[in-house]
Amino acid sequence: MLTCRAELRLSRLPDYFHRIVDRLASFDAAVDERPDGADFAYAYGSASLKAGGPGLVMEIAAADADGLQRVRELVTVAVQVYAKDEGPQVVWRGDLADDRTLVTFRKLRVSQVSQLTPHMRRVRLEGDNLARYGQFGGLHVRMLFPTADNPDPVWPLAGPNGQPMWPSEERRPAARVYTIRQLDVAAGFMDVDFVIHGGDGGEGIGSAWALGARAGDEVGIIGPLGRPLRPADWYVLGCDETGLPAVGRILEQLPATTRGAAFIEVADEAERQPLSHPPGMTVNWIFRRGVPAGEHDGLLDAVAGLEWPREGSRFGWFASEAAPARRLRGHWRDTLSYGRDQTLVAGYWQRGASGLMAG
Repeated sequence: MLTCRAELRLSRLPDYFHRIVDRLASFDAAVDERPDGADFAYAYGSASLKAGGPGLVMEIAAADADGLQRVRELVTVAVQVYAKDEGPQVVWRGDLADDRTLVTFRKLRVSQVSQLTPHMRRVRLEGDNLARYGQFGGLHVRMLFPTADNPDPVWPLAGPNGQPMWPSEERRPAARVYTIRQLDVAAGFMDVDFVIHGGDGGEGIGSAWALGARAGDEVGIIGPLGRPLRPADWYVLGCDETGLPAVGRILEQLPATTRGAAFIEVADEAERQPLSHPPGMTVNWIFRRGVPAGEHDGLLDAVAGLEWPREGSRFGWFASEAAPARRLRGHWRDTLSYGRDQTLVAGYWQRGASGLMAG
């Protein structure tokens, strides 16, 4: 087994330690809580957190480098999120701690570009050793784009905390998160779908890159990212265009016996795509018909108004503009009391702003 250890002094740890535990548990972990900490068992490794006095001791283990990096990433990010105000500087010691190779990174090449609908473009990316991107249940990757201002970016290394670090901040590529729509490890490619706004100059970094992508172009990826979908007998899925690649992939991977409903909001009928899905899942398309994206209430109303079955395991998944995502999270969590084990809600974009998440 490969092992690593890190220690931190965190004066306010008792205020948020339960949140760290909750986040780590949500990545499909078996959790054993103790008075002074918690142990997490994943399919690919384990983590043990011990809180005592003003300190936190973190120990992780895995059978291989991919598993160790995945657990290290989960623990590091959870601590950095909830201890942000204390500015934790995580430094791992042990196996692979001095290896600057970032095992989550790959450099890929464009091999094919196709237009699925008037506003959805698919880019096929080829590369070596892509198996890790089908592991751990993560649907997304952080894509690293060259830009006009930085056409020859530098690629990341692993820092002391196991997370990406950049040899040159000036040549650091632009980053956005996208969904792996399809992954074929044996053939060595993945498909990524990009929402295109029309090529009128209003594109974001990712969609502008996709519009100009040609065979042979290079792009970097880091991943996989995201919480895994919990197994369930019944699902409700909801998304706008930015979440459509994820919903399409989820529907294709669900067991044939799965029941439930998916609600997909797009601009108009021309944006519909054929989607494979279990016979017990209904796919419902919602058309904005001229209403700006993020301002149509049909998607939120449909998902929030659906009654969940009383029997069996259930799960809700939703991705859209930030405002409806925030409202649905409040409805599911506060009104219906569904927790992380039953829901996953993400704001993939925000009107009038650009950021890491993208569609």
